[in-house]
Amino acid sequence: QVQLVESGGGLVQAGGSLRVSCAASGRTGSRYSMGWFRQAPGKERDLIVGIDWNGDTYYEDSVKGRFTISRDSAMNTVHLQMNSLKPEDTAVYYCALGLYYSNYRSARGYDYWGQGTQVTVSS
Repeated sequence: QVQLVESGGGLVQAGGSLRVSCAASGRTGSRYSMGWFRQAPGKERDLIVGIDWNGDTYYEDSVKGRFTISRDSAMNTVHLQMNSLKPEDTAVYYCALGLYYSNYRSARGYDYWGQGTQVTVSS
């Protein structure tokens, strides 16, 4: 089993920045991918960023240029730096992990999710 624990998030004004982090533990093995999904009220949970074991990244169009994912493999931790936040970024953000050579660019490439952390951007 794999456990994912998110931290960070909170309330910020439009144009501001936040960082969320996720620590993975358990039987992750090697060559795993990590990513972030988000789910706004009444909407589906969507993959917005991903990073594979080799450091290659994926960004959904709406967050390109504003969000940056980074990974500390030694600590099994991934960070999501969110800049120039907009009210439409308001959602619950979920950390996710995909095992061994998973497709980090696809929502179906992830096997485990954290419990989520709320990000609220006020206008």
